[in-house]
Amino acid sequence: VHGSGKTALAAKIAEESNFPFIKICSPDKMIGFSETAKCQAIKKIFDDAYKSQLSCVVVDDIERLLDYVPIGPRFSNLVLQALLVLLKKAPPKGRKLLIVGTTSRKDVLQEMEMLDAFSTTVHIPNIATGEHLMEALELLSVFKDKERNTIAQNVKGKKVWIGIKKLL
Repeated sequence: VHGSGKTALAAKIAEESNFPFIKICSPDKMIGFSETAKCQAIKKIFDDAYKSQLSCVVVDDIERLLDYVPIGPRFSNLVLQALLVLLKKAPPKGRKLLIVGTTSRKDVLQEMEMLDAFSTTVHIPNIATGEHLMEALELLSVFKDKERNTIAQNVKGKKVWIGIKKLL
């Protein structure tokens, strides 16, 4: 789901791991890269991660990293193959690597046989109820009690549909 907070959650997991090496592999940092340059940049992130005993790599927005477009459908097979090799490759002896990936298109990753490279998948839904919205607002501490009470009265028992990203 777009805007549900997947990237923020992935970054939080990485941060909470307290691993000495954390790197985010994001398509934002690869704008204008050729397929080959993208593959090299991704490989460098993994190579750097292998140098530390405990590392975490967040592969963010995987379908965008692959230049996936539903019309066609088109994507970079070169980047897909490179990513598959790196995701499935065991780290060197004595090294541990946590890889967290994010996507809004689980169906596409399933079709590309990439989901199997991850040991676990977690669905991050949008906030769907007024009660969940209030829990999120309380955790975020962005409103005063009086403002939160007013919001609570307006959303009580109602359905809402908002991602954490949009809420922030």
